[in-house]
Amino acid sequence: MSSKSSAAKNEKNLTFIKVSPSTIDDQITVVYKLERESNISIKIMDLLGNEVTTLATERSSSGEQTKTFSIANRLSSGIYFVRIVAGAETSVKRISVL
Repeated sequence: MSSKSSAAKNEKNLTFIKVSPSTIDDQITVVYKLERESNISIKIMDLLGNEVTTLATERSSSGEQTKTFSIANRLSSGIYFVRIVAGAETSVKRISVL
């Protein structure tokens, strides 16, 4: 295997993630950047790692993407995690719900 293909394999696809606001009332905005087109999944998990709700499961093009989701009446007050999966990469961000 050439070093070029192994280097490409190790390059991160999901290079930027921002979840705002960190304290959520009725909606959440997720901004992410993909280096190449990929299947993306955005889910909210509870403190035990259980899936609470799926915000998105879709094919996403490369570049910066901004997604806004309404979560009104979907989550009880507390601490949650937003799990973003792009291909084989996973990133988790902590959020609070009022």
